Amino acid sequence: MIEAIEKNLERGVQLLQSISDEDYRNTSIAPYYSSIGTHVRHILDVFDCIFEGLPNKQINLINRKRNNLAENFTKNGIYYFDEITSKLKLIKESDFDQIVEVTDDLGLGIITVNYTLGGILIQAHSHAIHHFASVGYVISQLGIKLPDNDFGFNPTTPRTKPTN
Repeated sequence: MIEAIEKNLERGVQLLQSISDEDYRNTSIAPYYSSIGTHVRHILDVFDCIFEGLPNKQINLINRKRNNLAENFTKNGIYYFDEITSKLKLIKESDFDQIVEVTDDLGLGIITVNYTLGGILIQAHSHAIHHFASVGYVISQLGIKLPDNDFGFNPTTPRTKPTN
């Protein structure tokens, strides 16, 4: 599991290594006007919430740091990726089954439920893929090349070729 998450996050690093800070923080693309940096920071904030809450087994997904530097500068985004990846490497497979409380606001109020650590890591990984798909749309509109053909694709999504 950790290897798959790391491989996916590495796609983000590759993207950030190949774009300018101006493209990274560009908010001109409709319909949401979200920058690549906003998506990257959000992805990493979710993982950060997991690591912040792990010592007491209380993960609060509402308490995201919203690091402005990681959102606006590629070097800070890369640093944030590296920080998260380093923490991922410390998790052992035997830790996946430990129970953690996860708190979030789903739109109708704050709730807390029990997850396994493995379960919340899978959710964070899927969440990252989802946001990478949104980033893929933004970078295509900006004329930037995808880091690889799997960027933003869930491995279970069937591939179809466009018909012209």
